[in-house]
Amino acid sequence: MFKIQTLNNISVAGLERLPRASYEVASEISHPDAILVRSAKMHDMEIPETVQAIGRAGAGTNNVPVAAMTARGVAVFNAPGANANAVKELVIAGMLMSARNIPQAWHFARGLSGEDAAINEAVESGKKQFGGFELPGRTLGVVGLGAIGVKVANAARALGMHVVGYDPSITVNHAWQLERDVQATLSIDDLLSRSDFVTFHVPLTDQTRHMINADRIRILPKGAVLLNFSRSGIIDDDAVVTALDQGHLYAYCCDFPSNLLKDHPRVITLPHLGASTKEAEDNCAIMVADQIRDYLENGNVTNAVNFPAISLPRNGGVRLAVVNSNVPNMVGQISTDLANAGLNIIDMLNRSRGDIAVTLIDLDQRCSDETLAQLRGIEGVLSVRCLDG
Repeated sequence: MFKIQTLNNISVAGLERLPRASYEVASEISHPDAILVRSAKMHDMEIPETVQAIGRAGAGTNNVPVAAMTARGVAVFNAPGANANAVKELVIAGMLMSARNIPQAWHFARGLSGEDAAINEAVESGKKQFGGFELPGRTLGVVGLGAIGVKVANAARALGMHVVGYDPSITVNHAWQLERDVQATLSIDDLLSRSDFVTFHVPLTDQTRHMINADRIRILPKGAVLLNFSRSGIIDDDAVVTALDQGHLYAYCCDFPSNLLKDHPRVITLPHLGASTKEAEDNCAIMVADQIRDYLENGNVTNAVNFPAISLPRNGGVRLAVVNSNVPNMVGQISTDLANAGLNIIDMLNRSRGDIAVTLIDLDQRCSDETLAQLRGIEGVLSVRCLDG
């Protein structure tokens, strides 16, 4: 019986992927094998030594102590692309709201009072202050062409916009999904100089923090619009407000309210709605639950942020899943200990990523506790699990 601890309300659609006959799922549970989390901050949490995997039902893992878990041999999974359509729709909505001054106009309309005749007169005299512009023919710059960025780019093309993109690490799969007339740029500065709107779909790292600052804002054409539905901190909010006050930027739309931003007349702030749809929550929970189950039962790794992707079909026998430091002769030492124990290897696969390696081994019989202890004693081995076939 596997034990799964939930730190947030995880969609039932995802929890149903974990059969009750072999999984116990609860928010309060002792000695969990895995943790499912959405937004709960885990950095100051004491994570039990029994935990083998953490599943983040979303894309970002900033709330998970990934480095510490990697050092312990704990896989951290996320759900890239599961919320892509939800975020795409919000980005398109943000462009429309910004271009047509919809929030400001709505606020104006809600403040009208008096008889209908007086309201109609006020509407006709006041609407001119909310005149905007249309999207077709404008250029959208997309920074980050992963699952979300690709959907945003293609949706903008469908609206008649020109689209330029920047992503030095774009995958072949995502490149194939892009509309053929989306243009690649050689740098962020090149993208900024050509864009009327710019949207960001990258994680927050040391390299992306304040990616957009005062110097880069000056590269943008006058009247440009910035959209950030990725992570707070990618854009220097102080620099944005200064540019808005000076009239260089037209609008800023983001998912991260603050005292600096929330009351500014040219800023639209939303309460982190990017993935807040039932469909996105279901998709994220289903994806991460499936990944956790496959890892616990078979040792296979899909969409881990700290482990290599690895998948070995079960061909009978007993599976051994080993996580170790990526250093020379690890597989040799493991194989030697198995041979000394009289165990025959039916099938084996080894994959590495950075400092971590995962080895899946199918054996003709189960390891003894003594052999498992020997394997765990090898310098560099972080975890060893024996999974019955």
